[in-house]
Amino acid sequence: MDTQTFQIVNTEKSDLPFIYWLFDEAIAYQKRTNVPVWPDYDKALLKQDIEQQLQFKIIQEQSIACIFSVCYTDKIVWRERDKGNSIFLHRIVVNPNFKGQKQFGKILSFAKKHASKKGIKYIRMDTWADNSTLIKYYQNFGFKIVDYFTTPNSKDLPIQQRGNRIVLLEY
Repeated sequence: MDTQTFQIVNTEKSDLPFIYWLFDEAIAYQKRTNVPVWPDYDKALLKQDIEQQLQFKIIQEQSIACIFSVCYTDKIVWRERDKGNSIFLHRIVVNPNFKGQKQFGKILSFAKKHASKKGIKYIRMDTWADNSTLIKYYQNFGFKIVDYFTTPNSKDLPIQQRGNRIVLLEY
């Protein structure tokens, strides 16, 4: 299996059924492994990400190996730290058939190049504060813990981000 040959391109509306399957599989995996579980996911937001060309897919072996979204502001979560100098990584979901192949390294490489082109200083993300395995995984890629925060239960946040104790990570 050649894990080096891949490309990162925008997702398309025709990818939505597979993207929904990826999220369903991720939730099932979270439940099986007793880590924090997304209660659901926001299909309208996923469609919006596609329409605004903010969602990407890693294509490997003619399959979608992973999806992720980017944005350039995250005021609710990053509050006073959000000064327009960051790219934020969100909704990273790995195809179960491609787990263990460090898809995140490919995302980070993409984000570094993207940030450099746009003159962006930081790559930021958040994850559950009580998932130490995932936090350590991101730290192994060079991310540093910036803060801990409990997100508000607000309709301004995607369903899976509401009322969570999270850790803010920065590269």
